[in-house]
Amino acid sequence: MIPVSEPIIGEEEIEFVTDALRKGELSGTFGHYLEGFEKEFSAYTGCKYGVAVSSGTTALHLAVAAAGIGPGDEVIVSSSTNIATALGVVHNGAIPVPVDCEEQTWNLDAGLIESLITPNTKAIIPVHLFGHPVDMDVLMKIAKKHNLIVIEDCAESHGATCRGKMTGSFGDMACFSFYANKVITTGEGGMVVTSDADLYAKLKLLRNLAFTEPRFRHEEAGYNFRMTGYQAAMGLAQLRKIDRIINEKRRVAHTYNKCLSGITGLQLPTERDWAKNVYWMYAVVVNPEFGMTRNELAKRLKAQGVDTRTFFCSMSDQPCLQKIEGFKHIPTPVASRIWETGFYLPSTYTLSEVDIRFVADSIRKIQKIS
Repeated sequence: MIPVSEPIIGEEEIEFVTDALRKGELSGTFGHYLEGFEKEFSAYTGCKYGVAVSSGTTALHLAVAAAGIGPGDEVIVSSSTNIATALGVVHNGAIPVPVDCEEQTWNLDAGLIESLITPNTKAIIPVHLFGHPVDMDVLMKIAKKHNLIVIEDCAESHGATCRGKMTGSFGDMACFSFYANKVITTGEGGMVVTSDADLYAKLKLLRNLAFTEPRFRHEEAGYNFRMTGYQAAMGLAQLRKIDRIINEKRRVAHTYNKCLSGITGLQLPTERDWAKNVYWMYAVVVNPEFGMTRNELAKRLKAQGVDTRTFFCSMSDQPCLQKIEGFKHIPTPVASRIWETGFYLPSTYTLSEVDIRFVADSIRKIQKIS
């Protein structure tokens, strides 16, 4: 079976993690590797500060909390995204408001944002889906016009750029995931980056149970969202390979583009002329013209030894969100459709051209005999 994704761990990661363990850098409160990872990763994104946390989900939770967003507030979120994006809002007592996505990039449709803004709207969380950046220049103009906080969800876009500027460096804060299948990984883990000194101080305070002086008297209800020192060591080793990893992911995508070109009914991923897509996953949509459903194609590919994974369920269609008091059922026809028709193909950056041609040839053969 060719898996959708698998982490690639080398000797450098093993060396760094072993060194961290030998130095006793176990907790998330101190250590050379934790501080080094935060500094190097935030600098890589073009931000001044980084706060390492236990996951991409807790990064979102922490960022929303640091922004002071809470009960009664509304936050506009991309409709096509992992549920974690909305949960960062929900677990702070606020209401996620989904905005539908574009037909080509599958990112949020910025042209729909202003129609969703109310007096209760406090922020926007754009998701750079599958590694293609949102047009942040357009989005930031809207946010500035309406005095809205912007928290970028960069879980899938490490190293992606919009007009040459890194995703994560546009908003007030940005959240990254280092889950096992992400561009770089710490197994589990995440980070919030920002260039705002006040937000940085708030993020650091809340991440670690809001300890102040005297130590065990707490003015605020903080969280234990810390990343361990040995996870940070692994992240630092991975970060120092990130340019090579991204180049290889783009090689995989360009090879797929060549091998899948011309297949009727198969919509391939795009890359706008102002964007650098890092192709976290190589995602496609199976339109009716293909001759069978996405589910049937996925079933037949699995029988050929090719794993796939579906797109995300639209936030408008999520049962857990529909139960929230005040949640608005906003139609998201594009996001709802691609949830039923989209999937991603094996995307590990070490895939060979032979592997990719096998996947593409399998799709062609399945369509031919359907």
